[in-house]
Amino acid sequence: MAVSSRGTRGGSNLRGFFSYRIFISAMFSLLFIATLSVLFTTNPSTENDNSDLPTTGNAYVHRTFLALKSDPLRTRVDLIHQQAKDHISLVNAYAAYARKLKLDISRQLKMFDELAGNFSDISLKPTYRASLFESDGPIDEDVLRQFEKEVKDRVKIARMMIVEAKENYDTQLKIQKLKDTIFAVNESLAKAKKNGALASLISAKSVPKSLHCLAMRLMGEKISNPDKYRDENPRPEFEDPSLYHYAIFSDNVIAVSVVVRSVVKNAAEPWKHVFHVVTNRMNVAAMKVWFKMRPVEGGAFLEIKSVEEFTFLNSSYVPVLRQVESAKIHQHYIENQADKVANDARDSKLRNAKYLSMLDYLQFYLPEMYPKLRTILLLDDDVVVQKDLTGLWKIDLEGKVNGAVEICFGSFHRYSHYVNFSHPLIKETFNPKACAWTYGMNIFDLDAWRREKCTEHYHYWQNKNEDQSIWKSGTSGTLPPGLITFYSTTKSLDKSWHVLGLGYNPSISMDEINNAAVIHYNGNMKPWLDIALNQYKNLWTKYVDSDMEFVQMCNFGL
Repeated sequence: MAVSSRGTRGGSNLRGFFSYRIFISAMFSLLFIATLSVLFTTNPSTENDNSDLPTTGNAYVHRTFLALKSDPLRTRVDLIHQQAKDHISLVNAYAAYARKLKLDISRQLKMFDELAGNFSDISLKPTYRASLFESDGPIDEDVLRQFEKEVKDRVKIARMMIVEAKENYDTQLKIQKLKDTIFAVNESLAKAKKNGALASLISAKSVPKSLHCLAMRLMGEKISNPDKYRDENPRPEFEDPSLYHYAIFSDNVIAVSVVVRSVVKNAAEPWKHVFHVVTNRMNVAAMKVWFKMRPVEGGAFLEIKSVEEFTFLNSSYVPVLRQVESAKIHQHYIENQADKVANDARDSKLRNAKYLSMLDYLQFYLPEMYPKLRTILLLDDDVVVQKDLTGLWKIDLEGKVNGAVEICFGSFHRYSHYVNFSHPLIKETFNPKACAWTYGMNIFDLDAWRREKCTEHYHYWQNKNEDQSIWKSGTSGTLPPGLITFYSTTKSLDKSWHVLGLGYNPSISMDEINNAAVIHYNGNMKPWLDIALNQYKNLWTKYVDSDMEFVQMCNFGL
């Protein structure tokens, strides 16, 4: 039984062994048959192959098998050739897209076409066709290297060209580039505006060479002929309240001359007009020499004084002088000096010594400067008078102190533009929507001024503004304290009396200018500067005394 059992087990193992060998033989047979099928069901001939070699399916397997069998470099040739064909397709696709979009890039289209042709030309070269594509023999490795180098060079050029041209076809890339360009232009524009504002301010506040020359010539004349220019005794007309009195505060000789000449030439009765000119100590002599050499026409009267002659205007009485001398305000100015140059042009005025001159604040002391007068017309030195102004003295101010032209329109030039309404005192006292007016031509009832105690009112607010929490010194000249001082005591005049903007606005109607009694060159483009607006300059220059020898010598360029 035992023997029988072992024999049975042994026979079983033998049958299993033979079954496994049969299975393996069958698998190899099937694999061999499949390989033969692949080889004999395709065309093995490569004699008619051209540059468009098949790269998929049975044909690709067949060529790869033959290449491995005949020459290992054949596969490398196929890969290089395929790379060239892929880039031909890519270049042609970009060229077709460019034509479809009708882009104005003829140079790029030409280059795309040339690149595609260059790729095709490589495979058509006789050396490469004979050695790489039409020969069944071994491939010359040197020829292959040269072929590969040429293909790679053209591939590199094609890729560079595509990267360069990609932004013309990539919408998102074009949008981003446009945004970047707009941002850069806006940055440049903002910088140019800021630099232009600063340059304009420097030009406006600097003393032109011609003005300096004129002042020096006049001073030289006085030094050469001291007896000729001795001061005269005050005339009674200077205090006659029945005459028409004007106040002009300036350190610009030729500008004052233009204002006076324009008033006199348009006055019906010039002998009834009296001009009170106040300047600083440096220019008072030059101013007196000018009007001595060129007397006022028509019998009008003119007196010239320096601000220092009004002895009551000292730091013990005038708050702004006391504040300038105080350590706190001095420190404020020092800090502003340390600001970067590109600060807003209006803030730059704070650093200009002219805006700390007492000449700018004389308008708050008219009743004390001219105690015997009842009415006076304040004119800036950058105005030109075109009509007889005596009608201003006939206007009923209805008990108000100041007659002025309002400058607000819509929401612009309201009190909130000039005064800080976050200050509790301002918020309680004034209306932020109240319409602002302007200096330049103001008729003042000095009796009403004294009655309303406007100077005391101004002192109160100037003291409150010692820390500049109510208005900033220099941001709008002395207009903010003027608006506060004459808040409820200003009579609005017809706009034809006073037209503004000739020093900054090139769009003012000439009809409006011609109908105006007074035109005002407020702004930085003063008519005596090279930066003046040309369309308005002749309205000022026609009143310049161009026959005056020193004007000709100093080359004003009129």
